[in-house]
Amino acid sequence: MNRPRHPVLGLLAAALFAASATAVYAASPGNDPAALAKIRDTALGSDYAWERMADMTDLIGPRLSGSPGAAAAVTQVAEAMRKLGARVTLQPVKVPHWVRGQETGELVEYRGRPAGISQRVVLTALGNSGATPADGLTAQVVVVASFDELKARAADVKGRIVLFDVPFDQDMANRGLAGPAYGHGSNYRSNGPRMAAELGAAAALVRSVGGAAYRLPHTGNTNFQDGARIPAAAVTVEDAMLMTRLAKRGPLTMRLLLTPQILPDADSHNVIADLPGTDKADEVVIVSGHLDSWDLATGAYDDAAGVASAMAVFDTLKKLDYRPRRTIRMIAWMNEENGTRGARTYLEANTADAAKHVGAIESDNGAGRPFGLRASVPATSSRLFAPLQAALQPIGAGVFQRQDALSTGDLSGLERAGVPSFAPLIDTSTYFDYHHTAADTLDKVDPDNLRRHVALMAATAWFLANVDEPIGRAVVPAR
Repeated sequence: MNRPRHPVLGLLAAALFAASATAVYAASPGNDPAALAKIRDTALGSDYAWERMADMTDLIGPRLSGSPGAAAAVTQVAEAMRKLGARVTLQPVKVPHWVRGQETGELVEYRGRPAGISQRVVLTALGNSGATPADGLTAQVVVVASFDELKARAADVKGRIVLFDVPFDQDMANRGLAGPAYGHGSNYRSNGPRMAAELGAAAALVRSVGGAAYRLPHTGNTNFQDGARIPAAAVTVEDAMLMTRLAKRGPLTMRLLLTPQILPDADSHNVIADLPGTDKADEVVIVSGHLDSWDLATGAYDDAAGVASAMAVFDTLKKLDYRPRRTIRMIAWMNEENGTRGARTYLEANTADAAKHVGAIESDNGAGRPFGLRASVPATSSRLFAPLQAALQPIGAGVFQRQDALSTGDLSGLERAGVPSFAPLIDTSTYFDYHHTAADTLDKVDPDNLRRHVALMAATAWFLANVDEPIGRAVVPAR
């Protein structure tokens, strides 16, 4: 039998609870160097991120938007975050639903071809690609090395298959410039097929954007408009080079079969998990990665590593019983790969509260060794990060690179709204060997680098959640 609580005892209990809560919050160590070091060392001693990554990649596998794998990943991550005591919200997102079909290519006519001989081309459809007829199409191939050459040869393109043979600059990647190298190549993947379609091409092929030429095609999205969609695929580096050589000998003809489907938009979710702050709970620090992946592999580098590292921030702080002043918000974004619908949905829902977002971290460059942090903060604020740099220096991750804008996939809208963006500064020299290929699997990730990754993200999230002096707003240059 429940008896009514005595009013005085009730007030006393409430007072004691409030006092104990205040004492807990007062005991929170903030950005004390010892606290940052404990966060770093606790992360280095844990395999939580690796375990969550294995769950995602080994138990689920590919997670393309709209797929059963993407839906399973939403459930899996939400349940794991609830187990950590986070306040979990599933934010509804309508996502594109593109499904890969058959994909074959064969070189059937070329100068010097022995009778009865044809050559198979290893390729994979690009996301958003249109389909060939059910029995394929056969057409002559036009090889171009630039957009300027495409325009110059516009009269040759109609009714033909255009191949953009643009090499990925691995030398740039080896010297810490993998991002610009990828940006140059991916421009042809993103926009080349559309430009070829506008000139009347029957189909478009793009040399795979990445290194490690082991005859692996690298997929990715391409930007078509409805009503002007043609079959589009990435071919391996070796096959692009072969086709270029054969085209120099004389006319080259290919038989191409691609049967992808574009289905109605599907229902999905961003997974949002909050670790509420204490005295500044209405202010938010985001730590994130994207949950969807391409369908050729299990998306370990891209981006299970980022999501698992963001989840591990909460695990690290729970082990220490550290409570941040500001709310730390883990987001597993949906649909980064072929639409960024998750990021746009979050921005639409939070535009009015953008000023309450103190900073946002996203990890989407694989899981190579981290060397430090990139940040879109005002130049005058760089000095504030000295304590964080000092805490990360013992693991070789103390570099701080300030940029006007990071323009990362899921955070770019928030960044344009003034929210400073942060991203781990990672060794990406081999990232594009596996990126968007069938080789992006768990075994490619170094567990020690992943632990360092978590240490960097956890220390950064904690630092931003407790920093006293305002770090200022991002000021993204006008385009």
